[in-house]
Amino acid sequence: MQFSIKRDILLRSLNLVQGVIEKKNTLPILSNVLLEVKENKLLIIGTDLDLVFYDEIRDIEVIKEGSTTTSATILYDILRKIEANSKINFDLKSENKLSLKTENANFNLLCLPTDNFPNFSDNFENDPLTIDKSKLLSLLNKTKISISNDDTRHYLNGIFLHMTEVQNRSYLTAVATDSHRLSSSSIEVEKGKNISSLIIPKKTVFQLCTLLQETNDKVVIQTSETKIQFKIGNTKLVSKVIDGKFPDYTKVVPTNNNKSLIVSSKDFINSIERVITVSIDRKEGVKLVINKDNVKLSVNSTNSGEGNEIIKANFNSEELTVSFNSKYLIDISSEIEDKNLKLNFKDSVSPVLIEDNLDKNSYFVIMPMKI
Repeated sequence: MQFSIKRDILLRSLNLVQGVIEKKNTLPILSNVLLEVKENKLLIIGTDLDLVFYDEIRDIEVIKEGSTTTSATILYDILRKIEANSKINFDLKSENKLSLKTENANFNLLCLPTDNFPNFSDNFENDPLTIDKSKLLSLLNKTKISISNDDTRHYLNGIFLHMTEVQNRSYLTAVATDSHRLSSSSIEVEKGKNISSLIIPKKTVFQLCTLLQETNDKVVIQTSETKIQFKIGNTKLVSKVIDGKFPDYTKVVPTNNNKSLIVSSKDFINSIERVITVSIDRKEGVKLVINKDNVKLSVNSTNSGEGNEIIKANFNSEELTVSFNSKYLIDISSEIEDKNLKLNFKDSVSPVLIEDNLDKNSYFVIMPMKI
């Protein structure tokens, strides 16, 4: 194997691989990236066995075809420290030695044979679903904030992706919950298109978000019984899905919360950030005393003091006192596109529905907490 490539092109690909491979792995081959040169292109593959990243680079000069695997982290670190836009020459000297040369430097990297690298057979026969990149990124960003970290309920450690239908329109809907909060977001798709209902693992969600930020290409989604594939230009991400049944989330979405608070999203976030400053671990609850035309926010920390602030708001009911986890409130408020935030209450202990007037296809539910 012998080829030349521009440093910046390869670095972009290896940067994305970093999020997939496991740094501390009991199987050394899984810390490696597979480099395969054939048909005038370079194929790059990284995996942790649950998630596989594929990238195809055509902008290379091929002298000799071949393949090898080498440490993804070391190769990435070398490229990061090499001057931008340098030309790099790769030459596989032997089964376990890969030479890497630039104008002023040369390295020899240890390799492992490709025979040990996992072999993946992906069979995606169902119809692909094509989605705009920015719409999918927004969908994931709005829901990933509510993914659970509780390993005892593994089926909550991801985003539930499924098809829904409202007023004869088809939607791709994403939902996540950690049982303290819930996020739901939908994007309209072509009628008749369908994918299996499945749960995408947290790691896949975050890796996909990174990938989507780097591209302007459309996203093509395909599913099988146990996997989901996202194809974006010359890049592919194939992931196993979580084996489990997602709970019926519609049962916890409030339908009769008629006490509505409307407050500036920016003012609300900034005010919470200020009053929570007195809390050392920043996980203290924030108490809201809601009146007709204002909200008093307060944090009282037994270890470090208290913070209080009043901001303007509109409330259509009598005074209500309710408390929330401050981080949850900030996370949700930060995903609201409208300049105003609408919180719908029933009372001080029931789930609260949060709406976005600029995105009617998204909503959030948050449980009050006791202080």
